[in-house]
Formats: sequence, structure tokens, C-alpha cells
Amino acid sequence: MRAARVQLHEGEQSEENLREAVLTGFAAKPKRIPPKFFYDQRGSELFEAICELPEYYLTRTEMAILQRHGADIARSIGPRCLVVELGSGASKKIRLLLEILRPAAYLGIDISRKFLLQSTQRLARDYPWLEVHATSVDFGRPLHLSWYPDTLPKLVFFPGSSIGNLEPHEAMTFLKGLQLLLQPRGALLIGVDLKKDPKILDAAYNDAQGVTAAFNLNLLHRIRRELDADLLPETFRHLAFYNETAGRIEMHLVSLRRQRIRIEQRHFQFVPGERLHTESSYKYSVAEFQSIAEQAGYRSTQVWTDPGNLFSVHFLSSALK
Repeated sequence: MRAARVQLHEGEQSEENLREAVLTGFAAKPKRIPPKFFYDQRGSELFEAICELPEYYLTRTEMAILQRHGADIARSIGPRCLVVELGSGASKKIRLLLEILRPAAYLGIDISRKFLLQSTQRLARDYPWLEVHATSVDFGRPLHLSWYPDTLPKLVFFPGSSIGNLEPHEAMTFLKGLQLLLQPRGALLIGVDLKKDPKILDAAYNDAQGVTAAFNLNLLHRIRRELDADLLPETFRHLAFYNETAGRIEMHLVSLRRQRIRIEQRHFQFVPGERLHTESSYKYSVAEFQSIAEQAGYRSTQVWTDPGNLFSVHFLSSALK
């Protein structure tokens, strides 16, 4: 009965599906697949395991910032708001804010439908006073949501530095698109990973337990399971490194041998050492990200960082009238 309290709303947009992404990405030079396809049920579970790793500083550092400055965030947005969480995942971080914000309603948005329902059902059970909604859509594209009340001030919460998965010009376009959600009264609370010692970054994306490698390789298992594909995941290895010139972590799957992979009726050649680019994760200085946000039409109201300057959380308000 508690689970029924989650109101599920169907997305109104079309999504690029896995088949289209694989056929296009395997034919590209260099080969690539967007990171959103990591997040099937198994991929979402593996990512939650990554967040618990000792090397993966991002989650615990962001959560510490939210705990320390939750009262400031609540004062900035005001009472009885609608919280819209993008990429809600297990909805752990939002729990740090719910008691302080006491929002009128919560809307979780995630590409993994099953995982989204599980996490929002837990929220509905644990916070019986909270009106809980869920929408499974690809929020990387312009959002056209079927439900959200224009009468409530909105706090769009985008944690985890997922903005770093976008190229800088894509990040600016994405932020501009969020203005539709923020109007007429709203703000964006966004986590952004900071530039730091490359050794810290290397350890975070090449953990000793190999969970990040399993997360990366799970993409191939998903392709093999969901598509008509003649593909052996064990013929690839995980590769992650910091590209200092570009200011980003890159993740790739590297072919261990010469191979010819069939996807439906098409065939794709891989030579030994050839890479399939699966993710970029840009790191910014505070000033660099503020510049992108300002060009996208936002005012930087507040910025909070941790004592080690590993991570930042930005409170942005719309500069549009």
C-alpha cells in the first residue's frame, strides 16, 4: 500500500535507444557509446557499489557538503517547494535535504525505470508526509514533463557531477534547457567535480576491487543480452585515465585482439588496442563552471566546497525574467 503512493508519470519524449546508439557508435571513428547506456538494472547497482568505494571520493564528499550546508540551501529556496532530482539513482543524497527542506513534493527522474521505482518507493515509505512522483526519461535531452505544478517554487537537484559527462558546449546547452523547469520561480542545485591531483582521479576510476571495470564492461554484457549481437565481453578490458589537456577523465573499452563483431546484420571490425569510448568526466575549477553557468543564463548565488577542494556544490538562480 505504501508503494502505491508513488505517482508514476510517463515521459513525453522519444529517446535514442540502445540499438541506435550501438549501430551508430560502432561505425563512428573513433568508436563511442553515450554513458547513459551504462544504467540498466545491473549497471545502476554497480554504480551504487562504486559510490561506496574508498577511492571514490565524489559521493561522500558531496554528501558531507550537503550535510554541512543544508540549512543554507533551505534558506535559499524557501519552504514548501517542489524538488526535482535528475538522475536520482538510489536517492541517498536527497535524504540529507528532505528533513531540512520539508518540500511539498518530490519528483525523481532517472533513465533506469526499475531502479527509479525501487528508490522512490523507499522514499514514499520512509517519508509518509512527502508527495512522491517519478518519471523515467532521458534527462540528457530537452525535458517535456507531463507533471509538475507551476504554483510551487522549484529546486532542481542535479548531484554527482553528472554534468561532467557532457562536453562543455553540451553542458551549456543542457543548462539552458533546464530553464523551462525553473520558471517562474526556481533554482538549480548542482554538484561539480573539481580539478585536482591526477593521482586522486586515477585511483577513483581504477579502484583496487575492479568495480569500475565491471561497471564499464557491463555495457558489453547489456549489448549482448538486449541486442542480436555476436560479442564477447571478455575480449575487452577497462581503461580509464586523466586527459590533462582536455581536463577530463576518459573511460574506454579496449579490444584485446583483432575481431569482427556482428550486431544484427551488420559487422564491425576491431583491431588490437582499438578503443570504444564510453565516458568522459570533465573536471572544472569553480570559476570555469561559473562561467559556463553564466553563459547559460544563471546567476551564481552560492558555492560550497569541502576543506580539501575536491568537490563543489553550486546554487544557481535563473537570470531570465
